[in-house]
Amino acid sequence: MQKLNINNNEVAFYALGGLGEIGKNMYCVQFQDEIIVIDCGVLFPEDELLGVDYVIQDYTYLVENKDKIKAIVITHGHEDHIGGLPFFLQQVNVPIYSGPFALSLIKGKLEEKHLLRTAELIEVQEDTILKFNKMSVSFFRTTHSIPDALGVAVHTPQGTIVETGDFKFDLTPVGGLPSPNLQKMAALGENGVLLLASDSTNAERPEFSKSEQWVDVHIRRVFEKIKGRIIFASFASNVYRLREASDEAMRQGRMIAVVGRSMENAIAAGQELGYLNIPEEVLIDPNEINSYPPEKVLIMCTGSQGEPMAALSRIAAGTHRQITIQPGDTVVFSSNPIPGNTTSVNQLINKLDEAGAEVVHGYLNNIHASGHGGQLEQELMLRLMKPKFFMPIHGEFRMLEVHSKLAELTGIPKENRFTMENGDVLALTKDSARIADHIETAGDVYIDGRDVGDSVGNPEIRERRLLSEEGVVTAIAVVDLKDHQIVAGPDIVSRGFVYMHESQELIKAANHEVFWAILNTFKSRKKIDERALNRTIVSRLQKLLYAQTGRRPVIIPMVTIINNED
Repeated sequence: MQKLNINNNEVAFYALGGLGEIGKNMYCVQFQDEIIVIDCGVLFPEDELLGVDYVIQDYTYLVENKDKIKAIVITHGHEDHIGGLPFFLQQVNVPIYSGPFALSLIKGKLEEKHLLRTAELIEVQEDTILKFNKMSVSFFRTTHSIPDALGVAVHTPQGTIVETGDFKFDLTPVGGLPSPNLQKMAALGENGVLLLASDSTNAERPEFSKSEQWVDVHIRRVFEKIKGRIIFASFASNVYRLREASDEAMRQGRMIAVVGRSMENAIAAGQELGYLNIPEEVLIDPNEINSYPPEKVLIMCTGSQGEPMAALSRIAAGTHRQITIQPGDTVVFSSNPIPGNTTSVNQLINKLDEAGAEVVHGYLNNIHASGHGGQLEQELMLRLMKPKFFMPIHGEFRMLEVHSKLAELTGIPKENRFTMENGDVLALTKDSARIADHIETAGDVYIDGRDVGDSVGNPEIRERRLLSEEGVVTAIAVVDLKDHQIVAGPDIVSRGFVYMHESQELIKAANHEVFWAILNTFKSRKKIDERALNRTIVSRLQKLLYAQTGRRPVIIPMVTIINNED
């Protein structure tokens, strides 16, 4: 078990995810025998991680130190901040503290994994204070593209560490919802902030982000121009956007159908907590859609990021059980592709165009605004908090670097700014900060299934990539070891390598190689080693196939042994 190489009086701050990437956010504050964990998210895999459903943190260090963990504190309910909780709680059961909306989403996740009964979930508000033996936690209200977003202040014996969560300064939020609590942020700054760890997502944008009120106006304008059926695609968790769309639909007298489980869950949570107000008589079952004129229907669905199994992708492909694209349909994307999803979103839009739908894009029609603040808001956060030390978080490395340079404009010298990697340990006292250690087990875990036990490693990923690029060749034979005879075969089967009907000469040559590999093994060995026989087959086929095609498919020998000499 690793013990951090820090002094007993130092406070450690480290990330197990969220640095150099957009996703799997997880930040920890550790002082002596207490650890406060902030967020536990997932990262959605890039296309090259074939067959991987989620990327999560390696929890080894926290599992080994589980008795020190006092709380997991959640800043908000997006997947890159809560999606890892079901995987983490399978290994460590600790109290989870969260605002109301995120808590509702967390309950749904844990219920799916049969973890809700044993989980300890505690709702917090902005004025909640959590007190532990040596540290305490307070909160401040921020605005983001999801309700109940909170920043976190961890008060330690050496000073206050502030983690902003995802934030923007929306001073005119929709529906009279509360704006960010600038007074509380300023009060933290006046009382002294030792370290500020701040959202870097939009560090490359020299702007002040658009308000949801601005989006609301443009959604109204777009809806007013559409005479047929509207299919509205957005992030399910962006309840503000769902509110804008549903309010405008009801103003036009449209009925509303909700499609997609995550959209259904988010709307149910929004209704329960008062963020949405859609009367029951306006909501219709997707099976009832065709009972209403197209101009009287709004379909709110998941799939704005091109997810292959989401509702919108299935609608575009014509495989959805209840909804197909009809003449006059308009699909409204009130979102932008997140990093890694651009290709899949573009492919989805192409399919929708081919199916005959009109497509309205987010930024092109001013119906999407980022939930993350631009440079002007990041600078405002820095000036409010006035930290002694600064660490950019939540972003790719170029974003972290730009954010760090922005902090210089507010008077934070280079030696007080730390651009770090996942696993790096920042050790702090009232007067000093240094990168003191690195958590050896910090890294990625690839989830191929529903549980932590369904993880795959780099060798499996490399093999999947090889299979996808080069294909697979299977050599099949039945061998009698007692009589040293080939009873059946050899046969060659190619999948994703060459088309067998057009490559008869190559297949015949491959059969020949397997035949002689077996016969030569019979001649050279009194006792046949099955593994050695398989290695010989693979070696001979690799040489032949590379010489003939310049490719290296995965070769699988399937030699069935009968009358084994043993």
